[in-house]
Amino acid sequence: MDAARETNPLYAKIELTLASEVAAGVLPPGSQLPTEDRLIERFGVSRTTVRKAIENLVARGLVEIRRGIGTFVAQPRIIQELTELTGFVEDMQALGRTPTARLLDSQIVPADADVARQLAVSPGSLVMRIQRVRLADGMAMSFDETYLPREIGEKIVTHDLETEPIFTLLEERYRLPLIEAEYRLEAITATPAVAQALAVEPGNPIFLIERTSYSEGARPIDYERLHYRGDLIRFITRLSRRPRARS
Repeated sequence: MDAARETNPLYAKIELTLASEVAAGVLPPGSQLPTEDRLIERFGVSRTTVRKAIENLVARGLVEIRRGIGTFVAQPRIIQELTELTGFVEDMQALGRTPTARLLDSQIVPADADVARQLAVSPGSLVMRIQRVRLADGMAMSFDETYLPREIGEKIVTHDLETEPIFTLLEERYRLPLIEAEYRLEAITATPAVAQALAVEPGNPIFLIERTSYSEGARPIDYERLHYRGDLIRFITRLSRRPRARS
């Protein structure tokens, strides 16, 4: 058996070639890879070999398979630090991205047990629910559900929520400074409703952040369920170790 072939299998050579073309921009983000038949013809290999190379590229997060359409170069993940309380617009602008929003719905609803607990109201109390898709450079990044106390929410929805950030409205228009927030993070899969909002397949990985923001006097003022596409973003933070008591 050829030792070189054993060390560098054909699928690995195809994987390396395509990965290099992605890195060089020959295959830019969002572009479609050639079909299996074209790759078979180009590299002179079997369909099994081509599929193995593609599987490895998918596992590396370089490409994604869209059922019934083809294989596409994946968008590079956004790296976002969780070090301070900021809103989506601030986060994307800091990363050099252009943030936009698409308002899906805003209505008064009865607070379920979770919403009531986070906003410190009685279950069944009426609160404002706002649903939006948040985009970065035109790409849907997250589906956000925002819950506000009714008296505040009714003021907030009079504004253009596709252009005006809720954090900015709370702080600058209604003099409700945001002092701190509690984050709860969880890995989930996309429900049909979330998948439709983000234009992904149901069951795709979703990074769920539940965030409760507090104003002065530890008053909960804003509760959000932020559903981020798991293939487009990565969160990082830095933690300090508590000094150990010396014996």
